[in-house]
Amino acid sequence: MKILCSTFFFKENRGKLQKSWKPKRALICVKSGPVYATGVFSAETNEIQSVSVIEGNSVALNTDVTETHENDDILWNFGVENSLIAEMNRKIGIFNTYDGPDGRFRDRLKLDKQTGSLTITNITTEHAGLYKLEISGLKLSSKTFNVSVYARLPVPVISSNSSQCSSSSSSSSSSSCSLLCSVVNVGHVTLSWYKGNSLLSSISVSDLSISLSLPLEVEYQDKNSYSCVLNNPISNQTQHLDITQLCHTCAGTAALILVVIFSHKPN
Repeated sequence: MKILCSTFFFKENRGKLQKSWKPKRALICVKSGPVYATGVFSAETNEIQSVSVIEGNSVALNTDVTETHENDDILWNFGVENSLIAEMNRKIGIFNTYDGPDGRFRDRLKLDKQTGSLTITNITTEHAGLYKLEISGLKLSSKTFNVSVYARLPVPVISSNSSQCSSSSSSSSSSSCSLLCSVVNVGHVTLSWYKGNSLLSSISVSDLSISLSLPLEVEYQDKNSYSCVLNNPISNQTQHLDITQLCHTCAGTAALILVVIFSHKPN
């Protein structure tokens, strides 16, 4: 008895719009009798790729193909609600992008008509989240992008944390100075003090729009280089400390007072 098998493709209704139909593949075998299906399956893969970008920049989500097939249906969905934001089919001339249910993608999406890759321009933190790519055709595949968007970092500000100098008990020449490094309206960052390339102290925060401050005590005669660094996973801003600008010895202050006293003439 001969058994003949063949593979064919059909479309499965996913319960949404027609553009959301997804091809399936079945193996059909015939043996001098009725036709029966030995299995229905989808050759679908699902990768997750993490992407980080600074707010205001553009980011490209690539399909990793040089050119799509004419019959390929390409869908881009965003968020846990799987909102359709772009679709493409070269054969019937569909190259559409959508604003999203709340309009957050208006005038921000560009679809590559050859590869199906999606570019988000002038990105903001409200565009962070999951982007799902589905390619349906002779080859079925899917890919998920986890996009993180970070705000642009401000330059830290270093200021003196004391209104007057403070001397050690041993000698006024070894006066110390209290400093404070500060940033405002930041989130998901780390603020750190460095002595040369060595980390002295740091503080991290995961909240949004918060102010951070980190103190440091240095000796006026210290010749080492100090810097305050603000960073997130993809960028950083550095402020270098100029001790002579922010710290003054008590000896220098006392000398100034003496000059003023002796130069004063009574009426």
